[in-house]
Amino acid sequence: MGAGGKRGFHKLPLMTACGGAAQEKVYKFATDAAYSPMEFMDKDQIVGFSPEFLALVMQEAGLKYELVNTGWDPMLEFVKQGTEYDAGISSISITDERKETYDYTVPYFESVNMIMSKKGSGLTTAESLKDKKVAVQNGTTADIIMSEVMGKDNPNLRRFETNTLAFMEMENGGVDAVVADIAVIGEYLKQNPDKDYEGHIDPNFPTEFYGILLPKGSELKAKLDPAIKKVVASEAYKELYRKWIGEEPNVDNILKAQEQG
Repeated sequence: MGAGGKRGFHKLPLMTACGGAAQEKVYKFATDAAYSPMEFMDKDQIVGFSPEFLALVMQEAGLKYELVNTGWDPMLEFVKQGTEYDAGISSISITDERKETYDYTVPYFESVNMIMSKKGSGLTTAESLKDKKVAVQNGTTADIIMSEVMGKDNPNLRRFETNTLAFMEMENGGVDAVVADIAVIGEYLKQNPDKDYEGHIDPNFPTEFYGILLPKGSELKAKLDPAIKKVVASEAYKELYRKWIGEEPNVDNILKAQEQG
């Protein structure tokens, strides 16, 4: 199903108030559904951890919503404008740089970047990649980290629209490594056991937390934050995490991050 040429259009029906005199607001969320297992396309449906988490949060908040697959860069622009879309949910790390342009909800997911390289290559740290060819998704924290290590304009740092394209580049021998979120690389390695690849976390990589991205001054933050806190502390969150990530979440770390704002 699609709308306006966009894949994965998921729409909840408009609800009307007494006698149909007024329509309840339907909040529009943008995503980049190319980030398995967090958010990705299954035929014409957006599936994964993020859409199921959002459903729990919006149910808890008592709000109606739509989730649309826009792609990464359009999502960032749409949310910044705050006209057509009210928020973005797409494994978006909370960074000080982004906070200059956007507001965030409280954190709901803990992550860290991982290096994927050929087994036995010795490419296990960011420093070891300094003179190698590396693929990242454009505009992600992996891009930011590797830009600092390799130099922002280094031609050996290859930026792609999606991690899927970054993985394809490595499969084709165009790069020596891919740097991306641990959940994404973990899922790729699980789905491709025949590949001679392995994943490593550089101990110097910072822990990251995902939040829902909002336009500056959004009234939605006050509605979502309490609901997110309740969902993250629930057994439903643990079940969702086990389903898509395959292990137990460290909920305490997320709750501490929420307290810190």
